[in-house]
Amino acid sequence: QVQLVESGGGLVQPGGSLRLSCAASGSIFSFNGMGWYRQAPGKERELVASIVSGRSANYADSVKGRFTISRDYTKNTIDLQMNSLKPEDTAVYYCHAIFYGNNYWGQGTQVTVSS
Repeated sequence: QVQLVESGGGLVQPGGSLRLSCAASGSIFSFNGMGWYRQAPGKERELVASIVSGRSANYADSVKGRFTISRDYTKNTIDLQMNSLKPEDTAVYYCHAIFYGNNYWGQGTQVTVSS
């Protein structure tokens, strides 16, 4: 069983930055894929960024050049650095991992971009 716990969300002004972190109960070395999704009110959950073992990171077009996904093997976390935030980035952000073909989700962390 894998548990994922997100942190780092909050309220930020447009143009600001936030760093989300996802702490995993299992070693992230063993995950086949990891990523961040988001869901805004009234919208479907969408992929923000992902990393699959042996491949380069993948980003939604709306966040390319502004967001960066990374893995910290010493802390066993999956991080999302978000820069130049826009009001349309407001959503609940979820950490996701694939482990032996099963999908695991965190509980989500709220990101609100507003002046």
